[in-house]
Amino acid sequence: MDKTMRRFWILNHYATTPKTGPMLRHFYFAKCLKDREIETTVFAANELHQTGDTVDTHGKPYLRTEEQGVPFVFVKTSKYQGNGFSRVKNMLSFFFGLLRVAKGYARTYGRPDVIMGSSAHPLTSIAGILLARRFHVPAIVEVRDLWPEAIFSFGKVKMDSLVGKLLSAGEYWMYRHADAIVFTKEGDVDHIKEMGWDKEHGGKIDLTKCYYVNNGVQLKDYDKSIKKDILPDRDLTSDSFKVVYTGTIRPVNNVGNLLDTAKLLEDYPDIQFLIYGGGSQLEELKERAEKESLHNVIFKGFVEKKYIPYILSRSSVNILNYSQSQYNWSRGNSSNKLFEYMASGKPIISTVKMGYCILEKYQCGRSLETCTPRALADEILKIYQMPDGAYKKMAENAREGAKDFDFSVLTERLYQVIEDVKKD
Repeated sequence: MDKTMRRFWILNHYATTPKTGPMLRHFYFAKCLKDREIETTVFAANELHQTGDTVDTHGKPYLRTEEQGVPFVFVKTSKYQGNGFSRVKNMLSFFFGLLRVAKGYARTYGRPDVIMGSSAHPLTSIAGILLARRFHVPAIVEVRDLWPEAIFSFGKVKMDSLVGKLLSAGEYWMYRHADAIVFTKEGDVDHIKEMGWDKEHGGKIDLTKCYYVNNGVQLKDYDKSIKKDILPDRDLTSDSFKVVYTGTIRPVNNVGNLLDTAKLLEDYPDIQFLIYGGGSQLEELKERAEKESLHNVIFKGFVEKKYIPYILSRSSVNILNYSQSQYNWSRGNSSNKLFEYMASGKPIISTVKMGYCILEKYQCGRSLETCTPRALADEILKIYQMPDGAYKKMAENAREGAKDFDFSVLTERLYQVIEDVKKD
């Protein structure tokens, strides 16, 4: 790599430090890149998406902090609630805030050599391209969610509408003007082909500038947490066969399907469903379980994220419970939960069949062809009745597979992207 490479900027509206929230992908990248003597600064909004809290910038346009040697810049943005106009305003305020503070920040702390704008929404990536032009440096676009496809799939906007066409045109512009594109799902590059945007189909995007760097897990921290952050719970230490779900309990997560499944397995008293998480459907489903006398279902409610590694390590099988219809799963999975499940060294069942399936690749779990309670019950029984040797092998495969998604490995892949754009 060019010896002048010293500073890398990552722009991510929703990034957090370990003290401010759970969105740690870019914190871990920054921490690992220090070993390459690259100072990585993460720019995020001061209004925290996951927790609803605010980082006080003390009336200034931004606050710079450091945690474990990683510089974080919290840009002052407008407050918002829900997914309406106030959230759009918040996105715009982060976009313009980045453009406003970048020059002064660079003057004080040094100019970047490469900038990466990460999309949960595309305005952040567009800001990254504009700032890269301003500083005459390469721009990387990281796509963690395919926008506007995600909007189209939820039916909020039609692809062939005027708004849909404008959004797609903006997405195409973003990909064309990026020096590299990083996708978190292995099959997301197929989207470019399907849209006819690659050179082979008459478009202007060179697919050689597309890379795949999934989400992952910091195994060292994960293992420490299992030993340190122990959650006292007799259900976790019992000899029962524990079917564990962790996550939000709301309609899109289809947790009611687990209750239907549990009902089919009532004749197996040592199979217990342990459901961890809070959400809009929690009370409703708890009432249903009580009304139907589902004694094999126990709702544990919300738990702090630090306890999740220990909980998963005590499971017998972990459930990735998704809705088949609410999302396009053909391009793979980049859910943080998947890699936490793998790190626990326990078999996994996914309620949807995915393309580029990591469970199949690593032989560490099973995927359902159809998301029905009967199909899920049958898969649970197959693992429940599996010979010890086969069960142990599947569990070992999960843990071994997680090593490919440790942030030390993922950072090397990102480093290669940085190296390639600096060469061009």
